[in-house]
Amino acid sequence: MTHKVAILDMMDDKVQAEVRSALPPDFSIQFAESGDRREHMAMIADADFILTAVAVDAEMIKSAPKLKLLHKWGIGVDKFDLDAARAARIPVAITAGANAGAVSEHAVMLMLAANRCLALADRKLRDGQWIRPQLRAKAYMLSGKTVGILGFGNIGRMVAHRLAGFDVTILFHDIRRIDMATQRALHASPVSFEELLERSDVLTVHVPLTKVTRGIINAGALARMKPGAVLVNAARGEVVDEPAVYDALVSGKLRAAGLDVFAQEPADPNNPLFKLDQVVVTPHVAGSAIDLVADVARHAFTNMQAVLNGEPLPASDVIVSPGENR
Repeated sequence: MTHKVAILDMMDDKVQAEVRSALPPDFSIQFAESGDRREHMAMIADADFILTAVAVDAEMIKSAPKLKLLHKWGIGVDKFDLDAARAARIPVAITAGANAGAVSEHAVMLMLAANRCLALADRKLRDGQWIRPQLRAKAYMLSGKTVGILGFGNIGRMVAHRLAGFDVTILFHDIRRIDMATQRALHASPVSFEELLERSDVLTVHVPLTKVTRGIINAGALARMKPGAVLVNAARGEVVDEPAVYDALVSGKLRAAGLDVFAQEPADPNNPLFKLDQVVVTPHVAGSAIDLVADVARHAFTNMQAVLNGEPLPASDVIVSPGENR
């Protein structure tokens, strides 16, 4: 028997090849050729597994009678209808930690790019303008600054690890208690949310999108931040209030921002944030690196095999347990 995996994301041929390299025996795979819902519905009609980063709603879950596991490519499940999965007794899993290294690298890159005005320098030089004198007055080092990490899970901790050589003070806030051994190993100190806002020269956001975190970086939070602070968001766009961030950048309250995620994705090309020279933007690619693809795929396929074998999934991967119901 062959077990079908439906991947609803459009992927480059090179990426598809990496995914196929990790495919176990007796598994087949179908990749979406478009973002069209009708194509997705046809793909999942006979699928044993769905592996995706795109939205999966109640109708889709009901239209996949053979579905044994709904698996996220990555970690955030805010686009999955978890109540519908529970009602259908379909387990939901993530690839916990699989992309932490890539996302953390990207977050540090955004910190550096925002501080050193990389987007502005690149654009002006390509336009034939040598703005070296002006950049000296705008660029800042990361060294010597205080970096605040909002959310100290796998990605937040990896950010702290990546920052080890930058001579920064690292603060973090998380709703969970973090053991002292981890704090000492990463040279990171826990603080309240308010203190994180008030002390951070750079605030980097690494929380999942939930009812609690939606809009957590709003006008009130931004008002508490240091004048001239830098905001980095490689989590979810809805975690920050984009109009409030725009206002803070225009007023100078925020000096710069590095953004990989947006409230609307694909992002509106007319997003006002894109017009600001002090903003560095990327198209939700923090976790996207070709040399990571096979590992993420292998992680997900291992979970699928475990479901077929009646074996438990790693606790850190489980969002909806097998047989869980409301």
